[in-house]
Amino acid sequence: MRFDCPRCQREVETAYYGPCETCLGELRVRYQAERTEVAATAYEPKMNVTPNAVALKDD
Repeated sequence: MRFDCPRCQREVETAYYGPCETCLGELRVRYQAERTEVAATAYEPKMNVTPNAVALKDD
């Protein structure tokens, strides 16, 4: 598929419509996110939550 790059207006030929490889590289560098470690806390049910009666049933 041949079309003009929507970002730099250069003619490109790719399978899908979108920015050319040069523009994609620039966008990846510009919007690269930093990875951060997120500490998840253990789930603790609220006090108003009651256990299921079937789960408490003894065999």
